[in-house]
Amino acid sequence: MFKSIVSLLFLSIFSISLIAQDSNTQLLEKLEILESQLDNLQHQFNKVNKQNEDLLWFEKVGDIAFIDKIFIPGPPASNIKSETHMSYGNPLKFWSYVFIPKSVDASKKYPLIVLPHGGVHGDLTTYYTHIVRELMAQGYIVIAPEYRGSTGYGKSYYESIDYGGLENEDVFAARNHMVENYDIVDGNRVGIMGWSHGGMISLMNIFDHPKEYQVAFAGVPVSDLVARMGYMDDGYRALYSADYHIGATAQENIAEYRRRSPAWNTYKMKNTPLLIHTNTNDDDVNVLEVEHLIKSLKADGKAFEYEIYKEIPGGHSFDRIDTRKANEIRIKIYKFLAKELNPPNPIKNMVALRKAAYRF
Repeated sequence: MFKSIVSLLFLSIFSISLIAQDSNTQLLEKLEILESQLDNLQHQFNKVNKQNEDLLWFEKVGDIAFIDKIFIPGPPASNIKSETHMSYGNPLKFWSYVFIPKSVDASKKYPLIVLPHGGVHGDLTTYYTHIVRELMAQGYIVIAPEYRGSTGYGKSYYESIDYGGLENEDVFAARNHMVENYDIVDGNRVGIMGWSHGGMISLMNIFDHPKEYQVAFAGVPVSDLVARMGYMDDGYRALYSADYHIGATAQENIAEYRRRSPAWNTYKMKNTPLLIHTNTNDDDVNVLEVEHLIKSLKADGKAFEYEIYKEIPGGHSFDRIDTRKANEIRIKIYKFLAKELNPPNPIKNMVALRKAAYRF
């Protein structure tokens, strides 16, 4: 009798355990479905937010610039491996903002600035309003590519990211599109400038296409992905090791992370005039990355200019905010670019900068 009771009790506990396991499995399945739905909702929200940003550009810059958004092809997607896939080998198409000063004379040619945005998954926002206005005031034509992986175009586009890889070629394709399709663009006066990840793309563009750019500025550029994976957290590292991205950690494939890092590719640089800025209190791109880049360029005997700013307020955004010091630094940047690009109305002082950035 006792054995029967023990056996029955054991069976009851075992049955409860199985039910609990089934419940946990169902709960996990429901959580996965919910996470997927939330992810899709986030992408839908980003699409709406991007549409709002597009309208804001007209509001904030439309008084001085003709604004367009063009849809152009880049290299095929890197994450489509099967030759039987309908999109295999087809160009990946991407959007780009085009800003043209309203002061242009259609019978003349003007210098072009290529302006890649920052962020692992970022986009061009009206955060850059004052900078675009400053460039318009000088007479530059600007193209700002929303290269593969940019936010605001849906999940599939987001997951087409090729950070440090084909996104560089999207930016180069945007440069070529402007030169080939806009008669007012002078193909011999093309500069590229960007901050953070945009700075990284600027560097890789002049390394890989040195004859196509006459000048470059890289502000607080992401420079060494191997070092970056070392000081960032697990959540950040997971962005890169995702299956749709690099698909491996830096520990698992260090060569791939080096291939995508400017500091490990400085030997490619030719003679494009280059200015680099960084800040010792940058809380996003640690100064050690840019120091590695600078040392590598020097070791390879490359000619370039740089400045390591000491604890400038603003950290990662120190020269993009609206402080007097940031404005002074941007004037330096514009003077550097103007030496090679010769814009119609170069900004030379603070009064001109203020007048350009604000509506007065």
